[in-house]
Amino acid sequence: MPTPSLILVPARFKTGKLYTPLATTSGGVVLGASGDFNVTRATTATRVNASGLIEVVASGIPRLDYPLGGGCPALLVEPSGTNLALQSENFATTWSSVALLSFGSGSVLNTTGTLDPYGTNVADLIVPNTTLNQHRLDQTTVSASGSYTFSVFLKAAGYNFVRLRIGSIGSNFNLVSGTITATDTGIVSAIQSYGNGWYRCIISKASSVANEIIRINVGNSASVPDFEGNGTSGIYVFGSQYELGTVATSYILTTTASATRNADVISLSGAVSGCIGQTEGTIYAEVDLRNTSSGKRLFLLSDGTTQNEIRVTSSATNAGDLQFAVRLAGTLIVNSFSPTNVYSNGIFKIAAVYKSTDYALYVNGLQVLTGNAAGNIPACNRVDIGSQLGTSNFLNDRIRAAALYTTRLTNAQLAALTTL
Repeated sequence: MPTPSLILVPARFKTGKLYTPLATTSGGVVLGASGDFNVTRATTATRVNASGLIEVVASGIPRLDYPLGGGCPALLVEPSGTNLALQSENFATTWSSVALLSFGSGSVLNTTGTLDPYGTNVADLIVPNTTLNQHRLDQTTVSASGSYTFSVFLKAAGYNFVRLRIGSIGSNFNLVSGTITATDTGIVSAIQSYGNGWYRCIISKASSVANEIIRINVGNSASVPDFEGNGTSGIYVFGSQYELGTVATSYILTTTASATRNADVISLSGAVSGCIGQTEGTIYAEVDLRNTSSGKRLFLLSDGTTQNEIRVTSSATNAGDLQFAVRLAGTLIVNSFSPTNVYSNGIFKIAAVYKSTDYALYVNGLQVLTGNAAGNIPACNRVDIGSQLGTSNFLNDRIRAAALYTTRLTNAQLAALTTL
């Protein structure tokens, strides 16, 4: 296998920089610091650290996000996001309580002694009262109409069931088995284990109206009915988030106002042109796809514009498809799509090759598309990981590794490189 001209394995970093272990020109001259990626994000953000806990990192720090359940970290690249749920860690304030014991009596504010997903003690314990009723927390959001996602971290504390709603529809969750027990039409739901009994429960609604009410209902059975509480059992709640779009992004803390996390821009330009095959080449990426939606950039070579580019993208038209595109002077000379459902949630190794006479795309050891290019290859001097300058097409997921080769690898080499 030839030596890559550029490698990115997320490990070493400082503010504004993500170091590459190898960066050489096609002539074999080491670029040194010129091969290190620039990292731009003007706000703090959260990640999952090596201990499996949510951790806040400073602005400009690349987010090495560890898989839930353990494993090696991956580079988390997300678009800008805003949490519209106020008081995301204080459910005794902006939230309206319905048939719950008041905070300070049976419901406890920020003093439960139970470790939360931070590894601290700021989760709230909410306890249903003894009336026959729904037992819930409500908040009226300040939002426009459109697609929105509501998520919250929950843990059983005597009652094992919860229902999340956006407006009048939602999903039911079992906080012991970590399963979804029911989902209404118009809702897409998910549940993620954060360890120590904590689950992030997630619902998305494609046609939310303005100023929707988000709700957390406690249940004593899977159907989450009206019931009489016993005055002691409840659930722990932490980290509510209501955001535009169909993906639950990394957690954003709010207090009295909504809060925004800026986008992660991971790029390298200038002297890197020698690492990019200008007449032929290979792009490789190992990606952890948990949240990727349509039309998102995985890997992009360009001249800093959208007129000359080589890119691998999640298809904007068909979920599970990949798009390989080459644009020269504004004209698409390659624009091919893989068969449906090449990828879903999971780890994928992807390689794309280009040359003036041919191109191909491999996923997990298999060739998923091939064809003949229709012109010269654009001159490129910029690499973007998970995004494209001047667009909103951020990956919204994780890059485990990436590499460039200045030659078109053989089909046998591509199969070997991408085999899991």
